[in-house]
Amino acid sequence: LSIRRQRQMCIRDRKYIPEFDLIKDLDLKEKVLKVWEIALTNGGWEMKDLQRMPFTLLIDPCPCNMIEHIRGVVSVSASAAEALQSIYEDKVKINENYLVAGALLHDIGKLVEYREKNGKFIPSNLGKLVRHPISGVGLCYGLDIPPEVIHIIASHSWEGDRSQRTPEAIIVHHADFTNFEQFK
Repeated sequence: LSIRRQRQMCIRDRKYIPEFDLIKDLDLKEKVLKVWEIALTNGGWEMKDLQRMPFTLLIDPCPCNMIEHIRGVVSVSASAAEALQSIYEDKVKINENYLVAGALLHDIGKLVEYREKNGKFIPSNLGKLVRHPISGVGLCYGLDIPPEVIHIIASHSWEGDRSQRTPEAIIVHHADFTNFEQFK
């Protein structure tokens, strides 16, 4: 099997990130999986590499890997949305498909922002120039990812602090920092 086909199979068997199945819109789920395949290919990674990849280079040593972080952000985001909707009902409108897609893709740019050298994860050449919210948005272009999901990726970090975040983007932003701050 080609490396590209192996990457596709690893993502699609949900072994590493079963939360892909939380996206109920099958067309959107397919697009999100495609972004993951492209990011893995462009970064030269396999899914198993993400079990070693730190979710941040700002904490050394980082006790949490990329897959754990993504799953944590999806879980906190989904739980927050459920809590908000159960209390406020139709006063809060949350598109759960966009929320989960955005949580799954919020750090996708890190797959091209990082590289490995001598067993250590460091910024790639691109990563020295462009942070992951921007490269993550770039990975989504041309794949018909909804603008609402792209907005979540673009605004999940401090780059989005001056933007008007959607409810889904607010949730993912706080879920990301909730997961980050635990290890800081």
